[in-house]
Amino acid sequence: MSILRHLSVRHGYPEFLDLPWGYPLSEWENRCSRLEEAPKGLSRHPVRFVNYEGVLYAIKELPAGLAEKEYNLLAAMQNLHLPVVDPVGHAEAETHLGPVSVLITRYLEYSVPYRTLFMRASLNRYREHLLDAMAGLLVQLHLADIFWGDCSLSNTLFRRDAGALQAYLVDAETAEIHPDDFSPTLRYHDLEIMEENVNGDLAFLEGANMLAEGVPLSHTGAYIRLRYQSLWEEITREDIISPEENYRIQERIRALNRLGFSVGEVDLTPTDGGNQLRFQVVVTDRNFHRDQLHSLTGVEAEERQAQLMMNEIQEIKATLSQQNNRSTPLSVAAYHWLEEIYQPTLELLRPIIDRQEDAVEPYCQVLENKWFLSERAQQDVGHQAAAEDYLRKFSAQEEITN
Repeated sequence: MSILRHLSVRHGYPEFLDLPWGYPLSEWENRCSRLEEAPKGLSRHPVRFVNYEGVLYAIKELPAGLAEKEYNLLAAMQNLHLPVVDPVGHAEAETHLGPVSVLITRYLEYSVPYRTLFMRASLNRYREHLLDAMAGLLVQLHLADIFWGDCSLSNTLFRRDAGALQAYLVDAETAEIHPDDFSPTLRYHDLEIMEENVNGDLAFLEGANMLAEGVPLSHTGAYIRLRYQSLWEEITREDIISPEENYRIQERIRALNRLGFSVGEVDLTPTDGGNQLRFQVVVTDRNFHRDQLHSLTGVEAEERQAQLMMNEIQEIKATLSQQNNRSTPLSVAAYHWLEEIYQPTLELLRPIIDRQEDAVEPYCQVLENKWFLSERAQQDVGHQAAAEDYLRKFSAQEEITN
């Protein structure tokens, strides 16, 4: 008799008790009415998607005992504010083919698999963003003392982020956490694995005649490695300053904030007999603007999206300060932006948002359109005109597509 031996699910999620746990995933097709088809990368293990009240969950089948380990790793990464899929639960079951374990994660909405970006020539502008996002994800993991062990395009999903992309780790089977002893050797080994896997992913697409023309097949992994090294050096380098150059510390913090990194502390060490200071900043995560925007407005966004919107709030702060002849708190400027700009613009974009169920990316596209129109008109055209023009262009593009 088939037995569900153990099922652990985080609070606030479905119980998943109605799934056909007594059967391997390969036999769920006619036994589960909740199954849905969704894009996915290559996987060494079976993966299916189930629908609960309009929310998709990924179900991955693993050898007995492994699902809980991966669940715990994803949960630990999530607690470190790393971009990973939401771990929901894990199970152990006895099927007629033997014991299995199952990992349950929430499907990453609005995500784009790498295949889409490399198969369509029209999406060429996103490919460089994808490679930068991969490099950034590896840097974030290594800063948190995490060895991925299987970095690949197949194990990563990408979300649009104000015209760029944010990479999310999907598969943590081989990941390891090395607190306080993450060596350069492990970093380089991870980069070697990444380069081999990325080139293998693209070679698979090429072999299946699915790769768009013009993709530098043999150089893609090397490009990610170079972007990684450049970002890693920028974040981890030490600077030498004289005591009267303390302003350079703030300059360095602001530069890292522009890259999205939050600075947890600054290490200062006297050198040259105390006449100089060696300083190094310690970054915590790559959610600086995202956290700042959410704390001020409650709006949830990806990092680059949040950076664009925080730039708007800072501009409003400067304008209000000038108009009122006094310093305006950032919280006041954020409230003005939310009530007078963001929410009215979303109302104009309602036809698009209702179809996509995503408000932030269309808003950021309007900001890009506003910049373009303002440059052409040599004056600020305003959010309403930019939104109305964007809607016209969006509708025209849909007509062409259909």
